Amino acid sequence: MKAKEVPQDITFYEGEKRACYALNDEGKYVIVPSTGWEYEAVVNGLAVEELAAHLEETRRAVLAGMVSPLCYHMESRQMNPQILARTAGIAVFRVKRHFRPEIFARLKPALMARYAKALALSVEELKKVPEKNVEKGNNK
Repeated sequence: MKAKEVPQDITFYEGEKRACYALNDEGKYVIVPSTGWEYEAVVNGLAVEELAAHLEETRRAVLAGMVSPLCYHMESRQMNPQILARTAGIAVFRVKRHFRPEIFARLKPALMARYAKALALSVEELKKVPEKNVEKGNNK
């Protein structure tokens, strides 16, 4: 895309701009500010809705006793077991094992503290999930 063709539609950037790469008149890539474009807004909106729906499924699974709150909080931070394991300094197989509610309930305080720190939560917040449906755009 040429620098002059970078879309400047009003989107959910709320008046802010972001950097896009485009070709200038000399054929070199340059950074061009953009306020976004309509298609980008639609695609991002759909992705956010899909993430929220999946998080709601996980929240219900926690309340049903199928998975531990750790799984919900990991997903609410858009992490996967590998990222959480690396952030908390815990082996991936142990993180996955701690998704089982009966195992999670018996975790030692020091291990809970590591998870809480990795997820930027208090230990008490880590042990529970919201009782009500998560609002759009609110990951907590």
